[in-house]
Amino acid sequence: MSSTYGEHLKLSIFGQSHSAGIGMVLDNIPAGLEVDFDGLQAFLNRRAPGQNTHSTTRKEADRPEFLSGIVNGYTCGAPIASVIANTNTRSEDYENLKDIPRPAHADFTAQMKYGGYQDVSGGGHFSGRLTAALCIAGGLCKQWLEKEGIRIGAHIQSIAAVEDSAFDPMNPQLEQVYALFPVLDHASGEKMQEQIAAAKAKGDSVGGIIECAVTGLPAGLGDGMFGGMENRIASIVYGIPAVKMVEFGAGRQAAYLFGSENNDAYTVTDGKITTKTNNCGGILGGITNGMPLIFRCAIKPTPSIAMEQQSVSLSAMTETALQISGRHDPCIVPRAVPVMEAAAAIAVFDAILSR
Repeated sequence: MSSTYGEHLKLSIFGQSHSAGIGMVLDNIPAGLEVDFDGLQAFLNRRAPGQNTHSTTRKEADRPEFLSGIVNGYTCGAPIASVIANTNTRSEDYENLKDIPRPAHADFTAQMKYGGYQDVSGGGHFSGRLTAALCIAGGLCKQWLEKEGIRIGAHIQSIAAVEDSAFDPMNPQLEQVYALFPVLDHASGEKMQEQIAAAKAKGDSVGGIIECAVTGLPAGLGDGMFGGMENRIASIVYGIPAVKMVEFGAGRQAAYLFGSENNDAYTVTDGKITTKTNNCGGILGGITNGMPLIFRCAIKPTPSIAMEQQSVSLSAMTETALQISGRHDPCIVPRAVPVMEAAAAIAVFDAILSR
């Protein structure tokens, strides 16, 4: 199982949803980078479970313990190792899943690959719980990028059929994202929360789309072919459970445009070469062009729902009904927003180290 990422920096994620803990090791980080522990904790709190009615009732403090790599508040050049304890697990809720796999989960595919030796509790190593460890690494990279004038922010663009305003692709106003429920338009956010509540009341779930922007990037980051910024970002974003689509700039809408409409004309602004539009999302040929980097990802509805579903018994090879127990988010999109920022920060910081 591949749980590592990076060309220059090396990130490794370890643990399972119900193991003693989860964590990460971040290697090849330069010495002398300052770490704001309070700021990191605030970032992790945005993803943490059990904070409102539209997230799981599982409560975890998500306070990272750093084992190495940071001394007196600065990186020391050694690998940065950090662990978060799992303190609120209920593994008995998952005892039947080796025989009766949950639809749209990795239960069946993991059984086929690992032959019953996989950890099924809470989804094991396939669980969104591991994104807490990703957010440790991403939260650190985000701090270090901000020191270079590079800022990263994301918001919920849609949940079910409810749409939020989109970022201005030429000048994303990251500070306008509401903190408690990350949208640009408060009224849209309230309607989204109503959709989540309605799905939860039926024992169902909903998905949505997250839009992420990176500002302050220099031109020239990334490489052609397989080392492009789209490749780097998509690779880590697709490591986040439930992501089903990633698109950059105009994305799929570019397929409906003429070249004359999709092309971003060049201009000179304050002595700097820019573009008049940003359909490319800040990337051409896999390399940043200095405009804001914009991407979106689609998040599927939480597959663990309270409604009865049809599955099969692997031992009996017969169809059977499945009633899922346990604690699950009726919509994971709000908690996935900081995770998307973390993934973008890691990819961009890796590209900067690779210059």
